[in-house]
Amino acid sequence: MSTSRHSSSLCGADGAARTLIVTGGSRGIGAAVSRGAARRGYRVCINYLHGADAAKQLVDEIVSFGGDAFAWQADTADERAVSAMFDEVARRYGPVTDLVNNAGVSGGSARVAELDVAVLQQTLAVNVVGYFLCCREAVRHMSTARGGWGGRIVNVSSVAAAHGSAGRRVHYAASKGAVNSLTVGLAHEVAREGIRVNAVSPGLVFTDFNEPGRVERLQADVPIGRGAAPDEIANTILWLLGEEAGYVLGANLPVSGGR
Repeated sequence: MSTSRHSSSLCGADGAARTLIVTGGSRGIGAAVSRGAARRGYRVCINYLHGADAAKQLVDEIVSFGGDAFAWQADTADERAVSAMFDEVARRYGPVTDLVNNAGVSGGSARVAELDVAVLQQTLAVNVVGYFLCCREAVRHMSTARGGWGGRIVNVSSVAAAHGSAGRRVHYAASKGAVNSLTVGLAHEVAREGIRVNAVSPGLVFTDFNEPGRVERLQADVPIGRGAAPDEIANTILWLLGEEAGYVLGANLPVSGGR
């Protein structure tokens, strides 16, 4: 893709297009971010763990409208896999400039008294350890103190962290509470190394992350009266990556219809 099609705000230090990794990027909110970013001129690595066909179809779609993307399978809770993914992106595209931490699991629905420890461990491994690993690798690649160009990180959290999801997903809510703390702490830690870190907290979203019928069942309790489309979350994420949000740091923007 020719760099002449990109505005200066989407170029790195050498004039090349900015490079974005979207974890869990092949479906739902991640797919909407990947698609929207590619339309804005980012070169996109679409990370996935399962669903290679969906990832390939999204890459084909992006290429069909003139975007630049590739799919990469990696378990974001695996340290070596995360490191290899970042190295591959840097090999293909040059310095990594942007990360959207989106890969996650819901952990199913269970009261704390009935919660299986294996489910708890998996939820924390993907939703907390995975976010830390990707943030750590992003800082190593982006930090101006380490020779990087700087960059932007957006962590996808959830309004569940605030209301706790009692009786259903306290373990999931707790994992997103950890993401919120990570976002604030890391934002302050690396702000003077050229990296902006922020978060978004979606509410009910029409994706297959929710079991069938869940959003329809609960959306009457949302003040705005409906669930969100993935693009509505993605647009906020893309805004946080952009220069318009250049003075936004350590923020956690609820995109929840007031829920």
